[in-house]
Amino acid sequence: MSGTTTHPYVEQADALYGMKRYQEGLTLVDRRLAEAPDDHEAWTARARCLSGLDRDQEALDAAEEALKLEPESADGHFMRGFALRHLSRLPEAELAQREAIRLEPHLFGPRTQRAEMLIFIGTKEEALQEAHEAVRRGPDEVSVWHTMYKVAAFNGRNDLVQESVRQLLRIDPTDNLAVSNATWHEANKPGTSAERVVDLYADALAAVPDSNSLRRDLDKAVYRMLRGTRWLALLCLVMAGVTLDVFPTDGEEPKELPVHLGTRLWTLALMAAVWGFGALRRYRRMRTGAQLTVRDLVRRLFWPRVVLGQAALATLCALLIIVVPWTDRTIPQVLFWLGLVPNLLSITHDRNRV
Repeated sequence: MSGTTTHPYVEQADALYGMKRYQEGLTLVDRRLAEAPDDHEAWTARARCLSGLDRDQEALDAAEEALKLEPESADGHFMRGFALRHLSRLPEAELAQREAIRLEPHLFGPRTQRAEMLIFIGTKEEALQEAHEAVRRGPDEVSVWHTMYKVAAFNGRNDLVQESVRQLLRIDPTDNLAVSNATWHEANKPGTSAERVVDLYADALAAVPDSNSLRRDLDKAVYRMLRGTRWLALLCLVMAGVTLDVFPTDGEEPKELPVHLGTRLWTLALMAAVWGFGALRRYRRMRTGAQLTVRDLVRRLFWPRVVLGQAALATLCALLIIVVPWTDRTIPQVLFWLGLVPNLLSITHDRNRV
């Protein structure tokens, strides 16, 4: 290593890189290189910023320029390996990271990169060993536990996968990978209700609002809950059909029409209880974020609207069967089939439409 003091422009560029403001960092580095083209740290910082911009070949060129100026730069070898990996040149990338480790064994960055590449070009045991070493060197770094998660999953070590999730949540409670994993396991526990799953994903998305995977999982959970409303509607339809004896049993005397008002009012009360406890009460107990997602999903997507429309149709048919004092069963029979058939036609085919 040269031992020279890092120029302020390079320090600022590295800070901007950490904030994912890659183009601003690149502008500062280029300003420094215009003044001092032999500053190897500036070339390394340039490689870092270019990698952030997905300009991998340029990043590789910058890293190699840094190594021409300072062949013993561990950071230069690290960035060279980083760029080579993104260019799918894994054997060369692994050698570069191995050289970075040789120069500065205490660094965890090269070890995380090498561990992940060894999954593809080495052995499971080598990858796991390097991941353990990275964790030992940087136990409070998010990146090393991300690497351990990947390597452990590849090795089928569920104990280490869960340990990685716990450590990630300890270090950063908003880490996307850890929050998604922990929420998925909680949501898939036996006996977890649909509304509980919705709340879990709504809370997770509040912690990691930029997570597309959590957004998709929340949409699926809400859709699953909306599909359940059709069973409530069909229950109401069956209750109405039984009350009116829409399809009399052969050999038995059918109920006299019109059905007594008190009987019909009792059925209406039961139908109101089904929707009150089965849907409205659940909806009002949900988190505000989950309630907003229900409305948003219905507004954005086609199939949630279809599901609610079918539930509304079945409930409307049930109401018409009960409310009107029918003296003939023909129209109630038509209403019963009108509410039942559209739901039965799609109820087994629209499970994964969101």
